[in-house]
Amino acid sequence: MSRRRLLPYLLLLPGVAWLAVFFVGPLLQLAATSLYDPAGSLATGYAMTWAFGNYPDAVQAYWPQLARSFGYAGAALVVALLLGYPLAYAIALKAGRWKNLLLVCVVAPMFTSFLVRTLAWKTILSDHGALVGLLRATHLLDADGRLLATPFAVVLGLTYNFLPFLVLPLYASLERLDVRLLEAAGDLYAGPAQAFRRVVLPLSMPGLVAGTLLFFIPASGDYINAELLGTPNEYMVGNVIDSAFLVRLDYPQGAALSFLLMAAVLAMVFAYLRRGDRAEVI
Repeated sequence: MSRRRLLPYLLLLPGVAWLAVFFVGPLLQLAATSLYDPAGSLATGYAMTWAFGNYPDAVQAYWPQLARSFGYAGAALVVALLLGYPLAYAIALKAGRWKNLLLVCVVAPMFTSFLVRTLAWKTILSDHGALVGLLRATHLLDADGRLLATPFAVVLGLTYNFLPFLVLPLYASLERLDVRLLEAAGDLYAGPAQAFRRVVLPLSMPGLVAGTLLFFIPASGDYINAELLGTPNEYMVGNVIDSAFLVRLDYPQGAALSFLLMAAVLAMVFAYLRRGDRAEVI
């Protein structure tokens, strides 16, 4: 094989080596850990007993947290779509000379630590904060009602923290939209709603699919928002995994839950992509 034909493969080697060392290797180790004897410990050591029963045991013990993770991520995704699609549409097609400034406003919060942003929401939603005081004064919230340490706070935190991952792919699709198509739709007597449904929405589907995946996948595995904005009653599966590895030191159960979460997310992603044009998304 000539040197020129070998060149593309040589250029791929650093990336393949990186993935093998820092992704495939740890993934295989995690898979092995999930099959260790659950009766073992760090003090006595873990024995490889091919304990596939760790998986059904983990589901039986923590299925509420698994269901809650996808429920909260799904609810946050719906809210993010209601907020993010109009925002991306306005930036791409209506912002004019303010487009770059608005894009900076979308991206700027990501330059701040994820933890700091979530702690800021903890202050905003606190029982003695201005927002709760205003809602109580206007009787939109009971005198003893609260926003912090509720499912609402967790969903709000997920929506805020991951919203840019939805807006930016949507903006990229909408920004390529030829506005002459909207003018043509108007010339054919299509109203604004019909033009959106027949022209804008189909052409923005690649960005919509990519954005929803980029939002939902990290949101379903998140644990910081539930930890800081919720209570143990709002804990997601990420909180259980964190506790299994760092507090209870139950490595087999933590690894099994990690694989269950990954498998569930992958199944949802493949089912979702089957409904769209995979070639356009990829």
